[in-house]
Amino acid sequence: MISFIVPAYNEELELPATLQAIKRAACAATSDYEIIVVDDASTDGTAEIARAAEAKVVTINRRQIAAARNAGARHARGNIFFFVDADTRIDPIHVSKAIAALGAGYAGGSARMLTDKDVPFLGGLLIRLFAAIYFASNLGAGAFLFTTRQNFEAIGGFDEKYFAGEEVFLTIALKKIGRFKIIPEPMVTSGRKLRMHSGRHLWRQLVRMLLGGPKSYHSRDRLDIWYDGKREAALDE
Repeated sequence: MISFIVPAYNEELELPATLQAIKRAACAATSDYEIIVVDDASTDGTAEIARAAEAKVVTINRRQIAAARNAGARHARGNIFFFVDADTRIDPIHVSKAIAALGAGYAGGSARMLTDKDVPFLGGLLIRLFAAIYFASNLGAGAFLFTTRQNFEAIGGFDEKYFAGEEVFLTIALKKIGRFKIIPEPMVTSGRKLRMHSGRHLWRQLVRMLLGGPKSYHSRDRLDIWYDGKREAALDE
């Protein structure tokens, strides 16, 4: 069995398309699969949407991405874990290539990414430059990560000291036990952060994190891009 683990906070707008994409992508696997949605303190219809899509719902109250992913892994039954963000669409090729990579001895992996819809020019330029450097460094994107249960447990899962950047530390840990695969075909993830925050604000956040080092990720304070709770549906009302 393979397990798709989806952390979610107030994702009633994005979650239906994500779950549909996961179901289509899962057809690339020859084994059974399960979808686990980790509802982390949502106040909207996230849990109801997940149950309607026949996903297993795990409820926590941490407001932390790393903790949500770990909670999903603890409830998973599969031998292969796929971590997919609630605003991210994957395709069958991501599943098939991930399974092939793990079968070839890779410790884990991720995929390149594209943002959906139109995004502001400055924000789009910033994310393209960042992605070029990031993936050239062979680091995994949090929106889509995969590994085996054995490897995940061997490295202790996601480090819950971090409220952001936990995917970087997971990648580094996996690289210590094997090769790390970046699938060249991009997944599609929401560009809402680029639409809801100015390019200047995004740049300041990035510089602050780079200069602050890992300790700046130890609290959700000043990590509003991840934790302010803004959703585009609310902005459109």
